[in-house]
Amino acid sequence: MSYKVDDQANASCVSPNSDVAIRLEGVSKCFQVYGKPHYRLLQSIFRGRRKYFQEFWALRDISLEIRQGETFGVIGRNGAGKSTLLQIICGTVAPTTGVVEVNGRVAALLELGAGFNPEFTGRENVFMYGAILGLDREEIRSRYDDIVAFADIGDYLDQPVKTYSSGMVVRLAFAVIAYVDADILIVDEALAVGDAFFVQKCMRFLREFMTRGTILFVSHDTGTVVNLCNQAVLLQKGNIKVKGSPKEVSEIYLADFYGLERDRGSAITIDEQQKAEPENTEYRDMRLDYINATRFRNDIELFEFSPETASFGTGGATIVSVEMLDVNGAQCVWIVGGEKVTLVIRCKASNDIDSAIVGFYLKDSLGQYLFGDNTYLTYKFDPVTISSGQLFTAQFDFYMPLLAVGEYSIDVAIAEGTQEDHVQHRWVHDALVFKSHSSAVLRGLIGIPMHDIKITVSEA
Repeated sequence: MSYKVDDQANASCVSPNSDVAIRLEGVSKCFQVYGKPHYRLLQSIFRGRRKYFQEFWALRDISLEIRQGETFGVIGRNGAGKSTLLQIICGTVAPTTGVVEVNGRVAALLELGAGFNPEFTGRENVFMYGAILGLDREEIRSRYDDIVAFADIGDYLDQPVKTYSSGMVVRLAFAVIAYVDADILIVDEALAVGDAFFVQKCMRFLREFMTRGTILFVSHDTGTVVNLCNQAVLLQKGNIKVKGSPKEVSEIYLADFYGLERDRGSAITIDEQQKAEPENTEYRDMRLDYINATRFRNDIELFEFSPETASFGTGGATIVSVEMLDVNGAQCVWIVGGEKVTLVIRCKASNDIDSAIVGFYLKDSLGQYLFGDNTYLTYKFDPVTISSGQLFTAQFDFYMPLLAVGEYSIDVAIAEGTQEDHVQHRWVHDALVFKSHSSAVLRGLIGIPMHDIKITVSEA
């Protein structure tokens, strides 16, 4: 798709550039804002002799070039023009001025449910949405089972989409775009309404798509952009403020954000923290007694282990169960960040295993590994040997970090060999999923429990 728009909105062809996926040159978008509904009628009657509207320029002189295979991030506050930019690239909104060139099939996940008819069933919308994205009926039929499996919405597939929750709409829409063989994928924060299991599935798909296609990713979350993208831009009031590496762009965005937020104050004062410090006889964050009595208590909801989650490996062993225990050995369905917990991974050997290694990773909703460990170093000089058919259990005791609000999961794995040279018998994605509902962590990925914090004042 390529077109050019001059000041009079006349279109003409633009020669495609083979290694450029998306190119914008001098793109601007002006919306007419009417103060009263009947002003639209008056405007059509007077045909420009009088002006009954205010001009709102959502975008001004945007020039970008995104090459094939890049993952490109767009950051900006609400109202910066991000969604308008994506709609222009997708062709659903025409620019007022400028050149837009898009080379390749585009699949976009923009506004929730865009492209769906709410009166149609999920099944009917799969065929309709697939057709909108460029597939013929036979192509959709050949991929239908994969789409249904990815969406995983069960019997709701034959119910009208208007009965769906927002998460179910996203599931179905993402499942369709995952199987249209797109060259360019555009995602606008749609995954924010998905559940933890589905978000992790989508992140695995996005990482696989990054190896063969172009992604345009819009987010307020700088961690997402830094983790996924090769290049990024910061939009501010419809203009490009800066373009560069995701790290540089994110730092400038955060600097602007902190500048706007710095006068709002802190909810917790140092004096209040000092008054709440308990007498500790063991390693424990001395602020927890205070924090846990406020809305900042890091409440973390755990979900049950699901043996049906995605996994891979040789099959030499299986994961029987994964659970989190409290200090009394009781299984947790709810824990508090900063407290001591035990992660228990129960396994069964299908083959004889020499030098067994069991490990885990805790990751956030983007698939970023936050921390993890395994049993290798503990048993390096005394390897554990397990016979076929035997059950065995790995246990990890640690203090749960303070987690920012959001969804998390734990991957668990069984291997054989050494840290550097091993056979992966079983790796289970998202074996244990949990959600942080509230937290004192306002910035950063996690908070580390502190044994002590002091300020020492001395004479100059």
